[in-house]
Amino acid sequence: MTVRPMLVLIAGPYKSGTGGDPDAMAANLRRLEEAAWPLFEAGHVPMIGEWVALPVLRSAGAAVTDPLADQVLYPTAQRLLRHCDAVLRLPGQSAGADQDVATARELGLPVYYDITQVPRHSPR
Repeated sequence: MTVRPMLVLIAGPYKSGTGGDPDAMAANLRRLEEAAWPLFEAGHVPMIGEWVALPVLRSAGAAVTDPLADQVLYPTAQRLLRHCDAVLRLPGQSAGADQDVATARELGLPVYYDITQVPRHSPR
């Protein structure tokens, strides 16, 4: 079976457990981004909701610690999921990532919990 390239949402902790500490959130984003290369190397397009949500927040004049963040971060991921083909759920407690998984399942999208579960794209 030939697997076509997929747009894969990488879901995991970003704000969770950070207490709003910018360094901790940056470290969480780096962990999310560490999954980007393996997905790309497997022939897919990685996507992280914060790659979209953070510029949206900045353009609204807000930061991730502002009340507006909750109206941007989760809804961005939910909107993105309607364009994605799968979710890669990374370890760690995260209400947002759990919500992404629930939405993916509602949409009938596969949810992977390890990069080794993601089928590789095999060009003909």
